[in-house]
Amino acid sequence: MKKLLLFAWMVMTTISINAQGDFIAQGGHYDAATNTTRFCFTASPKAKKPVLRIYKEGIDGKPLRTEKLTRQAATDYEWTADVPGDWRGYFYTIDISGNRKNWCESPGIAAQAVGINGKRGYVIDMATTNPEGWANDKRPVVKSPADLVVYEMHHRDFSIDASSGLQNKGKFLALTEQKAIRHLKDLGVNAIHILPSYDFGSVDETRLSDNKYNWGYDPVNYNVPEGSYSTNPADPTCRIREFKQMVQALHKAGIRVILDVVYNHTYDIDHSNFHRTWPDYYYRKNADGTYSNGSGCGNETASEQPLMRWFMIESVKYWINEYHIDGFRFDLMGVHDIETMNAIRKAVDEIDPTIFIYGEGWSAGSCAYPQEKLGVKANISQMPRIAAFSDEIRDALRGPFSDDTKGAFLAAIPGEEESLKFGIAGAISHPQVDMSKVNYSKQPWATEPTQMMSYVSCHDDMCLVDRLRSSIPGITDDELIRLDLLAQTAVFTSQGVPFMLSGEEMLRNKKGVHNSFESPDSVNHLDWDNLKRYPQVFKYYKDLIQLRKNHPAFRLGSADLVRNHLEFIPSPACTVAFRLKNHARGDKWQTIYVILNSNKTEQTIALPEGSYETVCEQGRITENGISHFTDAQITVAPQSAVILHDCP
Repeated sequence: MKKLLLFAWMVMTTISINAQGDFIAQGGHYDAATNTTRFCFTASPKAKKPVLRIYKEGIDGKPLRTEKLTRQAATDYEWTADVPGDWRGYFYTIDISGNRKNWCESPGIAAQAVGINGKRGYVIDMATTNPEGWANDKRPVVKSPADLVVYEMHHRDFSIDASSGLQNKGKFLALTEQKAIRHLKDLGVNAIHILPSYDFGSVDETRLSDNKYNWGYDPVNYNVPEGSYSTNPADPTCRIREFKQMVQALHKAGIRVILDVVYNHTYDIDHSNFHRTWPDYYYRKNADGTYSNGSGCGNETASEQPLMRWFMIESVKYWINEYHIDGFRFDLMGVHDIETMNAIRKAVDEIDPTIFIYGEGWSAGSCAYPQEKLGVKANISQMPRIAAFSDEIRDALRGPFSDDTKGAFLAAIPGEEESLKFGIAGAISHPQVDMSKVNYSKQPWATEPTQMMSYVSCHDDMCLVDRLRSSIPGITDDELIRLDLLAQTAVFTSQGVPFMLSGEEMLRNKKGVHNSFESPDSVNHLDWDNLKRYPQVFKYYKDLIQLRKNHPAFRLGSADLVRNHLEFIPSPACTVAFRLKNHARGDKWQTIYVILNSNKTEQTIALPEGSYETVCEQGRITENGISHFTDAQITVAPQSAVILHDCP
């Protein structure tokens, strides 16, 4: 390991990065003044006779022209070719192998447009892809990450089923349709986290009739929208324009767009654009020379390498500037080094500090890089204004990731109350949370509550309905709905940033499939008819989200404010109760109480003498008030939440 780290240090000290801006010069760009198309690529300084090939088509066919690439004197790694004429509308590849018989082509690492299946780059004027009014597109205002309500969505899941009534099924354009927009606005979410939407490798864009499904965590071209989500993947401009139309429509509806980015690994190594332009440079290796596999996908990228760090920073900036993206969710952020994540945060702040960054604070295996230097959850305090998912609150509610049949708080199994409290407080240090009893973390890891993503389900693992059925044998439909609503009440009244999986508001299921990354539409689709079957579920989610929006006490946004105003009160086993007291930020309710009861029996909670009004009880939320009482206690129905406030 010492030899490996020494080698990495030596590489890092011998490469200097050019001024930022070179990134968008990658690929082919036409200069009308000189009637020349310049092609520029980042590639190994040891490349032997690298060549550029120009094609008429995006797939198959022989090259129209082959040009030698010349290394630029300013760096060791920039290669260019100036080709006379206007080559916009043509495709290209770079080949550094020097092999005349077995070509090893790629579009380079930073192509802006590609042909079908991403095998060849495309010379394009990006301005021609802008929809009407794109220059006036504006990012919806969000004052604090605490104000976000994040809705995680897969393009096919959301719109593919006939019951959706959407025309552009499984496409970017589905999110431009009024029915989709109305649903999202009515629900109340203000940020859409779209699963990987860049060009990925597992779906053959020439055979879309096969209905091949994948989540998309298999990156090929990181800076180009995925062709299978466009109406014409053979047209390089189509996917770009339609992606922009989607963003524009969501922005007009007041909804931000968060992109799921997977810089931690590539689809494979041998065929990756990284490896084909600079073998091994972008990947970590173990001391024995094998590829490190912290991603669990056969490889892990080396974010600490100067050019990989540069690539990640510039790629994020490119999505912001070209596509108006409002946030990023980093897949397996624990594979990336802290310095790179902080550099990304700094670069983004220079554009717009309200752009939100969060990720998975873990890896899927051991990384060939020191743990103390990686962006894991335990190191979040070293990454200001970057958030991580809380598996503490998730598994405290539904049970451990390692065993789908085990329940926790929702199954009325005692012992998870402290972990739930930790999540409600936003993973910060709180005097009433006993960290020795918290499930995964024995030290608070967030310095501010906005560094914690609060959730109970996401695309990974079972959805909430399936997990409840798996962990609570014999559960009835009524019981399932009660516990589903109870779980989300914990999520949306926590001080973290609330996050939900699309379709949970429809009581979705995935037929019990734990890992549906390539399951068919019959497993992953949303059944929109569930909105008619279970209208009370959607209404509760909608009213719960609105309750959070209406009352700043649920989204204090500051660790000091949380410690000053959030107080846990005594309650029986399998209940958690807290109050938000002395709130002085404009909330009309000075003291708010939230009581979560997962027991199968009603529970009584002591209150101070006073006058109170309930706004949530027995699966119903009404902010104008449900019941009024003057008593020093309240009885909470089984498997439900109560929210009440004082009446001065």
